[in-house]
Amino acid sequence: MIALGSDHGGFALKEKIKAYLDSEDILYKDFGCESAERCDYPIYAKAAAEAVVKGECLRGILVCTSGIGMSIAANKVKGIRCAVCSDPLSAELTRRHNDANMLALGAGMVGPNMAERIVETFLCTEFEGGRHAKRVELISEMES
Repeated sequence: MIALGSDHGGFALKEKIKAYLDSEDILYKDFGCESAERCDYPIYAKAAAEAVVKGECLRGILVCTSGIGMSIAANKVKGIRCAVCSDPLSAELTRRHNDANMLALGAGMVGPNMAERIVETFLCTEFEGGRHAKRVELISEMES
């Protein structure tokens, strides 16, 4: 199960991502928002991030205009490693090297076709472990 969240600026792209997930038979839970009406992104970032930390969802995808606000908010939740990605390579590397468990996208930065490729890469790439595991552990220790 994938946790989804957006604000008003990311709502339309989140809906496109939902259609992609549906086409791939990937289950998701949408934590809001539910329209393009102005709202506060930290509410939805927190809800989706908490679902990932609790194990209710394997990973999460957040969308706002830049991806930055959602990423900052999600990273405040202990146990979250959320990366803003604007291309498939950054999505691949953040999974392989950082074991990112959440992806943030900027609807004003990437179009729906690129977003689909980024999401696909993020969901299909596994963490390499090895030398990267120690670094992820060091990051986790910073949360205390």
